[in-house]
Amino acid sequence: MTAALDVPGRAPAPSLLRPRILLPLLLISLIWGSTWIVIRDQISTIAPAWSVTWRFTLAGVAMLILGWFRGENMAVPRAVWPVLALMGVLQFSLNFNLVYASEAYITSGIVAVIFAALIIPNSLLSRWFLGTRFDRRFVAGAAIALIGIGLMLLHEARAIGADPSRAWTGVALAATAVMCASVSNVLQAGSALRTLPPFTPLGWAMVAGSIANGIWAWASVGPPVLPTAPGYLAGLFYLAIIGSVVTFPLYFALIRDIGAGPAAWSSVLVPIIAMAISTVAEGYVWSPLSLAGALLALIGLVTAIATPRR
Repeated sequence: MTAALDVPGRAPAPSLLRPRILLPLLLISLIWGSTWIVIRDQISTIAPAWSVTWRFTLAGVAMLILGWFRGENMAVPRAVWPVLALMGVLQFSLNFNLVYASEAYITSGIVAVIFAALIIPNSLLSRWFLGTRFDRRFVAGAAIALIGIGLMLLHEARAIGADPSRAWTGVALAATAVMCASVSNVLQAGSALRTLPPFTPLGWAMVAGSIANGIWAWASVGPPVLPTAPGYLAGLFYLAIIGSVVTFPLYFALIRDIGAGPAAWSSVLVPIIAMAISTVAEGYVWSPLSLAGALLALIGLVTAIATPRR
């Protein structure tokens, strides 16, 4: 695997302030920030494992159709299949099953805040396996943002009022999901996938993840269940098409352009956007802790992206 992750002669990443980098980063953050409220409805309707299965079955098929429509080669090199399969299982099966399961123990707000810490494993794994280097502004910005994330997490933890053992179970599930997503992100940045077109490999990875999802769902909760309620189907379409087909090609393009660490800044913005949406939709009340945390996270982001990348 190490050889597949090697990126010899990689050019320095472009500035995060360039529109072709900043605009996708903001769009991804906005969309993923809105998915948390939809996920909550999905897991309250049927077993989370089947919701994840339907989401990435639909997303994988749509991604392959887009790849075919764009004229991409639907076949991928045989040597790449193990990487795609591993990426699919980590990103589109384990990651999302763990995320959905964690929301049975802790609030979606806490899960979103935990995911904001994705910048840590993404940066460390990129440094260890890909040799990525980060300037001082990036490190300083990440440190400031992590303090903000800690304040938001403290606020959410105080508000949960649940059995501590259940809360820690949810935190462990979400943290494991973060690690699965991070390894998948670094795999995507490796040389095995960097030269492939965007849609077809992602489509096949989603299909691989969906197969794993279906096996797990059937084994753990029984035969397939697909609700026909318009609200559930609308949410499923939003998560599969908008929350997956639109965002993942943009996100993995960012990983290829700027690296897995800087691309994870989207995860720092997601809980802020999720809380802003919850303010309007659910009457979420900002506390001094959550407000200070959000402001520090934004200051960290501005600090990091203000540095021109040579």
